Amino acid sequence: MRILVMGGTRFNGLHLVYELLKHGHEVTILNRGITEAPVPKNVKRLFADRKDPQQLGNALQNLEFDVVFDISAYVVEDVKYLTDIMVGRTGHYIFASSTVVYAENNILPITEDYPVDSGPNQSDYGKNKLICEDFLSKLYLRDHFPMTIARFSMVFGPHNNLINREQRMFLRLLRNRKILIPGRGTTLSQVGHVDDEARALRMMARNPNTFGEIYNVTGKDYFSDEGYVDACSEAIGITPDKLFIPANVMDNMPMEIRQTLIQRLAPYIHRWDHSTLFSMVKLKEHIGYEPEYTFKSAVEQTYKWFVDNDIENQRDYDFSDEDKIIDQIS
Repeated sequence: MRILVMGGTRFNGLHLVYELLKHGHEVTILNRGITEAPVPKNVKRLFADRKDPQQLGNALQNLEFDVVFDISAYVVEDVKYLTDIMVGRTGHYIFASSTVVYAENNILPITEDYPVDSGPNQSDYGKNKLICEDFLSKLYLRDHFPMTIARFSMVFGPHNNLINREQRMFLRLLRNRKILIPGRGTTLSQVGHVDDEARALRMMARNPNTFGEIYNVTGKDYFSDEGYVDACSEAIGITPDKLFIPANVMDNMPMEIRQTLIQRLAPYIHRWDHSTLFSMVKLKEHIGYEPEYTFKSAVEQTYKWFVDNDIENQRDYDFSDEDKIIDQIS
């Protein structure tokens, strides 16, 4: 198939490009040309600022694609400019959204029909993703535009540009720091490996079962906060020095500190001691998708990339806020 990937040089988009090429697809990427990335030579590159409709139109004029993967849209104008051009010129448009859109819920796992949160607790990122989703859903209902929405959950893996997640934990452990764990460490979370999620996107492509649908796309395993630390330390081969943070300290901790301790989805919506888990039954039923990575194997593969690329010496974190907490509770 002839496929356009919007973005294609960073994390999700880059891994998607490699997944598509592996299966013999003809891949074109479109971006501003700012980010350096190991993009294969047989990938066609188009350059434009997607926020400039004239530039975007000039770059895409007279081009048709079987599938468009929109990995780089964050506001509704991004989506509108692109769909205005591609109506009638693509067989399928797949939009990358996020599970941050969901409201907190006490009945788990969360399925695609659960309530979303567009209120004051929601981030601008989440609100904009919801606006994009609403625009696309209306376009599908009104004009039968063949679109699909994929809600990712805290993607994990090599080239992750959100460096305060797994890479920060690896560095803590390598430096033999005390590892701060919220409460009793029993809160459950879920992440998906970037290669699994690229495979899910590929499997959606031109599948009519997916037209007009929204899917959760994440990993197969659940892990506790303590389990996250254990998996990372086992991959490195060290014994972690754990320090559990009392509930009263967690309750009064600033959000910007809390969200860097353990990888956690939308802590401004979901309490630190509230598990947040997602169902992928719908995705399995519609396209037969199953993640290949376990959480443990995802950590091991990502740490190998971390070591092979000397990421340890490319990262420098300020742990002073953590040190203050350690002094407070030790």
